[in-house]
Amino acid sequence: MSQLYRFFATCPKGLESLLLDELSSLGAEKVKETVAGVYFDGPVLMAYRACLWSRLANRVLMPLINVRCDTAEELYNAVKTIEWSEHMSVDGSFAIDFSGALRDINHSHFGALKTKDAIADYFTESCERRPDVDIKTPDLRVNVRAAKGMLVVSVDLSGESLHRRGYRLSGGAAPLKENLAAAILLRADWPGVAARGGALIDPMCGSGTLLVEAALMTGNIAPGLFREHWGFDRWLQHDAQGWAALVDEAEEFEQAAKTRQWPEIRGYDASPKAIDFAQENIDRAGLNGVVRVLRKELSRFTKPTHAELNYGLVVTNPPYGERLGEEDSLIHLYRYLGQRLKEQFVGWKASVFTGNPDLGKQMGLRSNKQFQLFNGAIPSKLLNFDIGEKAFVHDSSRTIDAPILPPSMDDLSEGAKMFANRLKKNKKNLSKWIKQTEASCYRLYDADMPEYSVAVDYYEGWIHVAEYSAPSKVDPAAAEKRLEEVMKAIPVALEVQPKYVVLKQRNKQKGTNQYRKREDTNEFFEVKEGQAKLLINVKDYLDTGLFLDHRPVRLKIAELAKGERFLNLFCYTATASVHAALGGATFTDSVDLSPTYLEWGQKNAALNGLSDTAHRFIRADVREWLKQTDQLYDLILLDPPTFSNSKKMEGVLDIQRDHIELINDAMKLLSRDGLLIFSNNQRRFELDAEALASYAVEDKTNWSFDKDFQRSKKIHHCWFIKHQK
Repeated sequence: MSQLYRFFATCPKGLESLLLDELSSLGAEKVKETVAGVYFDGPVLMAYRACLWSRLANRVLMPLINVRCDTAEELYNAVKTIEWSEHMSVDGSFAIDFSGALRDINHSHFGALKTKDAIADYFTESCERRPDVDIKTPDLRVNVRAAKGMLVVSVDLSGESLHRRGYRLSGGAAPLKENLAAAILLRADWPGVAARGGALIDPMCGSGTLLVEAALMTGNIAPGLFREHWGFDRWLQHDAQGWAALVDEAEEFEQAAKTRQWPEIRGYDASPKAIDFAQENIDRAGLNGVVRVLRKELSRFTKPTHAELNYGLVVTNPPYGERLGEEDSLIHLYRYLGQRLKEQFVGWKASVFTGNPDLGKQMGLRSNKQFQLFNGAIPSKLLNFDIGEKAFVHDSSRTIDAPILPPSMDDLSEGAKMFANRLKKNKKNLSKWIKQTEASCYRLYDADMPEYSVAVDYYEGWIHVAEYSAPSKVDPAAAEKRLEEVMKAIPVALEVQPKYVVLKQRNKQKGTNQYRKREDTNEFFEVKEGQAKLLINVKDYLDTGLFLDHRPVRLKIAELAKGERFLNLFCYTATASVHAALGGATFTDSVDLSPTYLEWGQKNAALNGLSDTAHRFIRADVREWLKQTDQLYDLILLDPPTFSNSKKMEGVLDIQRDHIELINDAMKLLSRDGLLIFSNNQRRFELDAEALASYAVEDKTNWSFDKDFQRSKKIHHCWFIKHQK
C-alpha cells in the first residue's frame, strides 16, 4: 500500500494555512492550500494519519475522478465510469454528499439522485442487483463537488465530519466546533504558552470545548482516538493492519500523557447545566483531574490562588448578541471582562473569539493581532492581547474636565450667594462621612431653604438638580428667578463647569410618562456603590437610575444575601439585585413592568459580570405575578411606587390602599426564616399595623437614612417584616 495518491482535506474558511502546516508536520507531501481545504499527496496510511491526528480538518477525501462536466447527463456518465466494485460490495451500502451546481443541476438533492442512479446502474449492469442506500451508517460515503464546470467525485475516508471527535455528546448553547476551538488555540499560541509553563483559563467555558482541545493538544493526544466509526472501515481497499499500527502508536502517546506534568487548565461558567455538560465531556476525553471546571459568575473571575500562576492564556468565546437588544447589555459584559483582565492578568496573554468585533472594542484593550475566522457561516474575529500597560486603552469619556474658573462669588446676586454658601456648608459637613464611607454619589441639598425648592445630588462629578413643583400661591416669575440663582450658584460653590450641571423639573408623572425619555443622549456612565458598579444617566430620564436615599437598604441586602434566594419587586434598574448577587445570593429574580428599566437592570448586571442564568429579569405586573408564582425566597425587597396607572397593568396601584395585599402576597413567597424589606416614598404613608399583626414588623425608617439624608426624613419609609416564630 505504498502507492501515492492525491487527497483533499476540507476545513472551515480561515483555517487553510494552519491545516497546511499541520498536514506537513504529519508527513504529507506536495501540500497545496486552496479555499476551504488543502491538497496533499501520500500513501493511504498518510490519509489515515490525517484522519486520526488532524485537529483542524473536517473531512479527508480521496478523489476518484476530476473531469469537466456541465450537465446532469455528463455527471451520470462520469460517475458510472468509476470502477465502484473496487470500493464497495454489491451487498453493502452507500450514501452521497453532493455540493455545488452544474448548468442544469441547481439543487443538491437532484445532484445526489443522479449520482445514486449512476452507481446503482453500474452494479445492476454488472451484478444484476444494486447496493442499498444508507444515509446514516453507509459502508461507503461518496463525496461529489461540482463547481465552475468541473466535477470531483471522491471517497470520504473520514465518514462523518472529523470535528466530531466523539468525546462531546452534550453541547449546551451555541457550542464551538472542536476544530474551530483547536484553531483558536493555535492562533492564540497555546502550545507556546504551555511550553513555557503557562496556564489556561476560560472564564465562560460553556461545554468545555476549548479546555478539552487545549489538553489534547498539550498531551499530544490524537483527537481521533475517541471515534468509533470511520469512512474507511468497510472500504474494500482498507488497510486494516496499517490502521491498527497507527492506532497503537497513538494510544502509546496517550498513555505517556498520563505521566506528564500538566499545566493548569481551568474553566468557569455561570450555568450549572453548562458545567455539567463540560464535566461529562472532560470525563469522556479521559481528562478528569487534568481539566477542572467550576460554576462561577464572571463577577468572581480572578486568577486562581491555589498556586503561583504568573503567566498564562485567558481564552474565551463570549456571547455576542444574536437577539435584538442583547448587544446593549453585552457591551458592559465585554467591558467587565476587559477590566478583569487589566486588574488580574497583567503579563498574561488573552484571546477573545467573537462574532461581533465591535463588542471586542469595548474591552479597553488594544489587540496586538487579529484573525478572521468563521463560526459556521458567521464571520468572526479572534482578538489576541498581551495584557500590559501598552495594551490599555484609557477611556476619556469618563473624565470630568478640569474646571474652568467660574464666576466668583462677587458676581452672584445676594440670593445666589446665600444658596452657594449653603451648598459649601453642606459639603463641608458631609466631608468626613464621605471619606469614611467612600460614597461617590450623595445628596448635597434638599430644599433646605424653602424659597430654593430643589434637590441637588452629586454623581462623581456630575450635578443633578431636581426642581420641586412650586405651590400655586408662589409667583411663577419669582420661582423662575430663584431657579436661575440656583443654576448660577452651583458651578461657583462646587467648582464644576456648568455643562456638568443638569436641571430637571419634577412634575407628577402619570402612566408611562415616568419611563419616557426627556432627551435622547443615551449617555450612561458608571458610578461605584459598595462593591457594585452601576449605570447612571443624568440627562435622559426624570430619575438617574439610582435612588440615593435607599443606599443603606441596598448595602444591607448585600450584607444579608450570601446563600439566599433574592426577589426584587418593582425592581426599577435592579441596583438592589446587583448588590444581592455580588453579596453571594444563590440567585436573584427582578420583576418590573417597564422594559426600559429591565433593560437598564440587565446592563447593570452585565457591568458586574453577572449572567442571566442565575439572575433573571421578569417583565410582569408585580401584583399579578405575585399571585401566580410559587417560588420561595429568603430575602425580598418590596419597594412599590406611590401610585401607578400604567396601561400595561390591571387597575390602578395606590400604595396606601394596596400595601396590605402586596405585603401579604409577598409574605407567601418568603421562607420561614426569611426577611421582607418593605419601603415606599409616600410622604404621608401610614402602615396598617393592625392588619399586619400576624407578622413581626420592625420600623427601620430612621436607620434607613444615611447622613446625606438626615435633613429630610419624610422622603421614604422602611420596615423589616418576618414571620412570627
